[in-house]
Amino acid sequence: MSGFWKTIRGYFWWTYERGSLHYDVMVTIILLFIFLAPRYISFKDKPSEPSRHPIEVVLNPDGKGGFSYRVEASAVDGKSGDELDQALINIIEPVSGEVRLLDKTAIKDRFGKIQAYIVRVQRQ
Repeated sequence: MSGFWKTIRGYFWWTYERGSLHYDVMVTIILLFIFLAPRYISFKDKPSEPSRHPIEVVLNPDGKGGFSYRVEASAVDGKSGDELDQALINIIEPVSGEVRLLDKTAIKDRFGKIQAYIVRVQRQ
Protein backbone atom coordinates (compact mmCIF):
# COMPACT_ATOMS: atom_id res chain seq x y z
CA MET A 1 0.00 0.00 0.00
CA SER A 2 2.93 2.39 0.53
CA GLY A 3 3.74 2.23 -3.21
CA PHE A 4 0.24 3.50 -3.98
CA TRP A 5 0.60 6.50 -1.66
CA LYS A 6 4.06 7.21 -3.02
CA THR A 7 2.56 7.38 -6.54
CA ILE A 8 -0.26 9.67 -5.38
CA ARG A 9 2.21 11.91 -3.55
CA GLY A 10 4.29 12.08 -6.75
CA TYR A 11 1.20 13.18 -8.69
CA PHE A 12 0.31 15.77 -6.05
CA TRP A 13 3.81 17.29 -5.87
CA TRP A 14 4.45 16.79 -9.62
CA THR A 15 7.75 14.99 -9.06
CA TYR A 16 7.80 12.79 -12.15
CA GLU A 17 10.23 13.50 -14.97
CA ARG A 18 8.95 14.78 -18.27
CA GLY A 19 8.35 11.95 -20.72
CA SER A 20 7.70 9.32 -18.05
CA LEU A 21 4.47 7.34 -17.92
CA HIS A 22 3.22 9.11 -14.77
CA TYR A 23 3.98 12.53 -16.25
CA ASP A 24 1.95 11.64 -19.36
CA VAL A 25 -0.92 10.41 -17.17
CA MET A 26 -0.97 13.70 -15.23
CA VAL A 27 -0.99 15.78 -18.44
CA THR A 28 -3.76 13.60 -19.89
CA ILE A 29 -5.89 14.04 -16.76
CA ILE A 30 -5.41 17.82 -16.91
CA LEU A 31 -6.34 17.97 -20.60
CA LEU A 32 -9.41 15.80 -20.02
CA PHE A 33 -10.52 18.15 -17.27
CA ILE A 34 -10.00 21.23 -19.45
CA PHE A 35 -11.93 19.86 -22.42
CA LEU A 36 -14.61 17.71 -20.76
CA ALA A 37 -15.45 19.62 -17.57
CA PRO A 38 -17.40 22.43 -19.29
CA ARG A 39 -19.78 19.81 -20.73
CA TYR A 40 -20.63 18.35 -17.31
CA ILE A 41 -19.93 21.15 -14.81
CA SER A 42 -21.86 24.41 -14.93
CA PHE A 43 -19.32 27.14 -14.18
CA LYS A 44 -21.98 29.84 -14.82
CA ASP A 45 -19.50 31.84 -16.89
CA LYS A 46 -21.58 33.01 -19.80
CA PRO A 47 -20.59 36.32 -21.41
CA SER A 48 -22.77 39.25 -20.49
CA GLU A 49 -24.82 40.95 -23.14
CA PRO A 50 -23.20 44.18 -24.26
CA SER A 51 -25.25 47.15 -23.18
CA ARG A 52 -26.23 48.93 -26.33
CA HIS A 53 -27.23 52.53 -26.43
CA PRO A 54 -30.97 52.61 -27.18
CA ILE A 55 -30.41 55.29 -29.83
CA GLU A 56 -27.99 54.61 -32.63
CA VAL A 57 -25.57 57.47 -33.25
CA VAL A 58 -23.05 57.13 -36.09
CA LEU A 59 -20.01 59.42 -36.16
CA ASN A 60 -18.46 60.31 -39.53
CA PRO A 61 -15.75 62.83 -40.52
CA ASP A 62 -17.33 65.69 -42.47
CA GLY A 63 -14.28 66.42 -44.66
CA LYS A 64 -13.76 69.88 -43.15
CA GLY A 65 -11.78 68.78 -40.12
CA GLY A 66 -14.92 68.21 -38.07
CA PHE A 67 -17.43 65.47 -37.57
CA SER A 68 -21.05 64.86 -38.40
CA TYR A 69 -23.43 62.63 -36.50
CA ARG A 70 -26.20 60.53 -37.97
CA VAL A 71 -29.12 60.27 -35.56
CA GLU A 72 -32.11 58.06 -36.33
CA ALA A 73 -35.35 60.01 -36.70
CA SER A 74 -37.19 57.59 -34.42
CA ALA A 75 -35.20 59.06 -31.52
CA VAL A 76 -36.74 62.51 -32.03
CA ASP A 77 -40.17 61.73 -33.54
CA GLY A 78 -42.77 64.46 -33.30
CA LYS A 79 -40.34 67.26 -32.50
CA SER A 80 -39.60 70.34 -34.56
CA GLY A 81 -37.79 73.67 -34.34
CA ASP A 82 -35.89 74.41 -31.14
CA GLU A 83 -37.31 71.31 -29.48
CA LEU A 84 -35.77 69.16 -32.27
CA ASP A 85 -32.41 70.96 -31.97
CA GLN A 86 -32.30 70.41 -28.21
CA ALA A 87 -33.31 66.75 -28.60
CA LEU A 88 -30.48 66.19 -31.10
CA ILE A 89 -27.97 67.88 -28.78
CA ASN A 90 -29.20 65.75 -25.85
CA ILE A 91 -28.58 62.61 -27.92
CA ILE A 92 -25.12 63.67 -29.16
CA GLU A 93 -23.69 65.11 -25.92
CA PRO A 94 -23.33 61.76 -24.09
CA VAL A 95 -21.20 60.58 -27.02
CA SER A 96 -19.00 63.62 -27.61
CA GLY A 97 -19.33 65.99 -24.66
CA GLU A 98 -20.68 69.53 -24.67
CA VAL A 99 -21.47 70.71 -28.22
CA ARG A 100 -23.11 73.54 -30.14
CA LEU A 101 -25.37 72.70 -33.09
CA LEU A 102 -24.09 74.14 -36.39
CA ASP A 103 -26.61 72.64 -38.80
CA LYS A 104 -28.80 69.63 -39.43
CA THR A 105 -29.97 67.90 -42.58
CA ALA A 106 -32.93 65.55 -42.78
CA ILE A 107 -32.47 62.32 -44.75
CA LYS A 108 -35.74 61.24 -46.32
CA ASP A 109 -36.80 58.00 -47.95
CA ARG A 110 -38.46 57.88 -51.38
CA PHE A 111 -41.86 58.59 -49.84
CA GLY A 112 -40.66 61.77 -48.12
CA LYS A 113 -40.59 60.33 -44.60
CA ILE A 114 -37.59 61.46 -42.52
CA GLN A 115 -35.36 58.48 -41.70
CA ALA A 116 -32.44 60.21 -39.98
CA TYR A 117 -30.70 63.51 -39.38
CA ILE A 118 -27.13 64.42 -40.26
CA VAL A 119 -26.05 66.84 -37.56
CA ARG A 120 -22.88 68.95 -37.63
CA VAL A 121 -21.76 70.24 -34.26
CA GLN A 122 -18.88 72.14 -32.75
CA ARG A 123 -17.35 71.00 -29.49
CA GLN A 124 -17.19 73.63 -26.78
